[in-house]
Amino acid sequence: MEIIKVGLAGNPNVGKTTLFNNLTGMHHHVGNWPGKTVEKAEGHLDFKDYKLDIIDLPGNYALSAYSIEEIISRDFIVDESSDVIVNIVDATNLERNLYLTTQMMELGANLIIALNMNKFAKKKDYDINIKELSDLLGVPVVEIEAIDDTGKEKLLETIEKAANDPINSSKKLVYGNELKEHISELRGVIEKDENLMEASSSWTAIKLLENDKIITEKVKESPIFKEIFVELDKVEKHLKDVFNETPEEIIANYRYAFIEGLLKESVKKPVFEKPSFTEKLDKYVTNKILGIPIFLVIMWLVFQITFTVGAPFQELIDGGFTWLGEIISATLGETVLSSFIVDGLIGGVGGVLTFIPVIVLMFLMISILEDSGYLARAAFVMDKVMHKLVGLHGKSFIPMILGFGCGVPAIMATRTMEHERDRILTMLIVPFMSCTARLPVYALFVAAFFTSYQGEIVFSLYILGIIVAIIVAAILKKSLFKGITSPFVMELPSYKLPSLKGVLIHTWEKSLGFIRKAGTIILAAAIIVWILSSLPIGVDYGSQESVIGQIGTVASPIFEPLGFGDWQPSVALLFGIVAKEIVVGTFSSLFGVAEDGAGIATATEGGAGIATAVQGLFTPLTAYVFMVFVLLYVPCFAALGTIKQETNSWKWPLIMVAVTTVTAYIVSFIIYHGGLLLGFV
Repeated sequence: MEIIKVGLAGNPNVGKTTLFNNLTGMHHHVGNWPGKTVEKAEGHLDFKDYKLDIIDLPGNYALSAYSIEEIISRDFIVDESSDVIVNIVDATNLERNLYLTTQMMELGANLIIALNMNKFAKKKDYDINIKELSDLLGVPVVEIEAIDDTGKEKLLETIEKAANDPINSSKKLVYGNELKEHISELRGVIEKDENLMEASSSWTAIKLLENDKIITEKVKESPIFKEIFVELDKVEKHLKDVFNETPEEIIANYRYAFIEGLLKESVKKPVFEKPSFTEKLDKYVTNKILGIPIFLVIMWLVFQITFTVGAPFQELIDGGFTWLGEIISATLGETVLSSFIVDGLIGGVGGVLTFIPVIVLMFLMISILEDSGYLARAAFVMDKVMHKLVGLHGKSFIPMILGFGCGVPAIMATRTMEHERDRILTMLIVPFMSCTARLPVYALFVAAFFTSYQGEIVFSLYILGIIVAIIVAAILKKSLFKGITSPFVMELPSYKLPSLKGVLIHTWEKSLGFIRKAGTIILAAAIIVWILSSLPIGVDYGSQESVIGQIGTVASPIFEPLGFGDWQPSVALLFGIVAKEIVVGTFSSLFGVAEDGAGIATATEGGAGIATAVQGLFTPLTAYVFMVFVLLYVPCFAALGTIKQETNSWKWPLIMVAVTTVTAYIVSFIIYHGGLLLGFV
């Protein structure tokens, strides 16, 4: 079966990933680009006699050398021998989207335009002449709706045709005779070196005029680089004399002039455009007074839905593990093997898997908010707060919100920030966001101590994380990261109904990652906890005389001022540094035998299980303080490793360990002693 390699390219929020999910379904995987920490989504589908390998390129607005995503996208087009590039374009925002299209045309990419969101364009009374647009661009234009199968078959047929009969998309690109003439002069010199002809000489000439650092460095390796730069200086000087602008500005103006010309010929818009649903809703959602309260209400609803809907399923899984533990205990009796299976494996891993319903629902809620276009608004409304209090702009809030799912992709999301100083500072505060790995800890403690207020308690922890992150960022900004903050420019996507298929795929992928962690890291930790709880031979399992009990006893005085000075919480926190779910797994392993193999997860009917055990170790006040400490202290090993990769230094992970540990201790201390003064117990 012949393979066609297809890259999906486009601006953020144009439906690119939705189309990718629609085309590939579950036949895709996510990894990293070679040598990069940027995620790479690849999938495939069979069409006629072909296998289409689909690569979802990073969403970006240009193909410059300013961000990792832009470099990856253009490297793929230039170096990866892609057969076809499908450029997804938002029909309601053609002028903005086609700017990226012109840059891919400069590369001479074998291009297809997939015109998305046509239903929204028609609602705005846009009349787009597809044939005329295609003729003017010199590439096929296919109307699609990424959210469903509209145009899907025609797009696949066009991909097949383009792969067998490639098009040089640069032919119809017109930038005016003056610029064309001088680019041609520069091309003539570049073409003397065959090693510079991997991409078109025209594109290389344009990039040199735009002062592209990567292309400039590449040309410097040429044996004729002096001749090229002499010609470059000559062209630059002439253009500045003629236009009184820099070459970058001149090229950008010509690109927009080309786009304006083709849109005049192919698109008709009403003289007065009626306000769209997005514009009407944004009057309230992005309002300077209502924006933040609306954000808080939405987050509160997310937690209410998560815990209210998830509770029955959680109890069902809990009951299943309880039954399984009882059966194994009854069959094997009180043996080492029975203890290993019930206390070590079922207790450690099963105790964490009990919380799958809560985790899945949280991922589902975040995916819906992200795909609907709301998360961009949350960043927008937080811009003023972030800028005034911290000195960071709202773009920093996007990784923070993504941190509600998992800290690792949230840290990676900081790569979209232009300035390294702001990027590292954002990395350092992302771990204060309450990721889903902490949810099992919250679920355990709210079930044991705050049954009537589960959603409200968890909501308070998420808000506390944001507040602490802003305060810590403000302190770091005035000490380690002094400097002027860059302005915040962000395009707000149109609201859209999230694709059911896309949301389910996102939820499944993230939930599967949680289950894999339970089967690897958490399993390994559970086995270690069981071994340490069983040694030295002859001691009661999980007692203070065991190795794990002795470790906890040594560490417990550290946590005494925070109200939880028993050895079991100390051990749970120490193991939780590896992964936060292990806090619950440790409690599950330690208290499995004490409950005679029953109630190894969270609260069961009658108050059995770990809930009963932790009620003997904590009060409502100290339970809340413990959750605060789990929220704020050292992030998991995976997050620390990601920061090491992103910064290429151990300096910043070590600084993060110090900052998070000190912050967790100070905030927990204040809440505990403040609570005592207010009469809480």
